[in-house]
Amino acid sequence: MALTPAIFLDKDGTLLADVPYNVDRNRMRFAAGAATGLARLAGLGLPLIVISNQPGVALGKFERHRLLDVQQQLECMFERVGAHLTGFYYCPHHPQGIRAGYSMRCGCRKPEPGLLHVAAERHGIDLPASWFIGDILDDVEAGRRAGCHTLLLDNGNETEWVRDEWREPDHVESDLDGASRWLVSHLADSRGVIAQEAAS
Repeated sequence: MALTPAIFLDKDGTLLADVPYNVDRNRMRFAAGAATGLARLAGLGLPLIVISNQPGVALGKFERHRLLDVQQQLECMFERVGAHLTGFYYCPHHPQGIRAGYSMRCGCRKPEPGLLHVAAERHGIDLPASWFIGDILDDVEAGRRAGCHTLLLDNGNETEWVRDEWREPDHVESDLDGASRWLVSHLADSRGVIAQEAAS
């Protein structure tokens, strides 16, 4: 089976306005620039997959089944702008959690790349040809450790700025609108180069 590139997206602070531990679909709103950015990314025709840490389960803030409401609302929000949500993958764990079965270190909580590997296996994703877009350096690290290209939204949500070789994004923009503009242009240029090489 031929693999396909994908666009991986963080949820809170990237796609949605960051409301801590929110599972109320009525409070889910696109972040600034996210609706137009998501619509533009949909035009690429690539799978759009959301990767999210949801430690509220482990911390006792909400029940895990409430994340089904979140997924359903995400699907509606994607459809509203002409996009399709290919997958929603989340980590319910936290090392300081209070719920048995969820209080642990794991391989799926970003900056670990576990969720990207799961999504790639389920959807036939070419990770080295894919992009991860997020608003903090943990997103960048997860993407890079999975082998993806990365794009950081420098929108004020990253406050620690702990840098190393895994936490350097390929590109930086201020919101998803700008990120989508740059990425669409970048991919068009890359495909043009490949087409030229193939023809020569």
